[in-house]
Amino acid sequence: MSTSNSQLERLTFFSDAVFAIAITLLVIEIHVPRLRTADDHAYLVALSELQPSFMGFVLSFLVIGALWAAHHRVFGMLSDYSARVMAPNLLLLMVVAFMPFATALMSANPLARVPEMFYSATLLLAGLLQRWLFGVALQPACVRPSVAAVDVAGVRARAWALPLAALLSLLLAWSHPGTNNFVLLLIPVLTRVFSRVAIARARRIVLPAATDGDDAV
Repeated sequence: MSTSNSQLERLTFFSDAVFAIAITLLVIEIHVPRLRTADDHAYLVALSELQPSFMGFVLSFLVIGALWAAHHRVFGMLSDYSARVMAPNLLLLMVVAFMPFATALMSANPLARVPEMFYSATLLLAGLLQRWLFGVALQPACVRPSVAAVDVAGVRARAWALPLAALLSLLLAWSHPGTNNFVLLLIPVLTRVFSRVAIARARRIVLPAATDGDDAV
């Protein structure tokens, strides 16, 4: 195994560990009800009061999971990496590690404007850092030869889904705190739309170039 491949694996393993720890810490912020009674109704009430925490856990679990999946996909396309990826990668991991706090703040204060805006702003920062990281990582010299240029274009474009959804959620949090989080459900849809548009555009560029090359021969 070459030194570059070994270093790339170390970077990937470290990143995976941070994602795993952050996604696990989410559940720690859901505090178990401790009641001095065996009454079923009391426990049902206590569990219903934890509903914002459950929703925050699910939402952040899916977001961090999506961030990890995208990170995994991009680094799987690489055969080497530039030292310039270290800064955006570490900053992204810092925000991911911070997300359990942002989630707990939002979950403990449902329908409050500032916690909702703080959570959305955290997601926006994570999305922008991810897009920066992918832009630096997916340099032609570092991408595996077997990876098509259209696939790289699709991955670059789909990285805009999270920051756009987070920005919309942040703006809506001012007037509709709580319900603004439903905008984040658009992330999978935006991801597919951005990816397909970018791939289609890249194919329109690649195919004419290939045809011109054939004509020249």
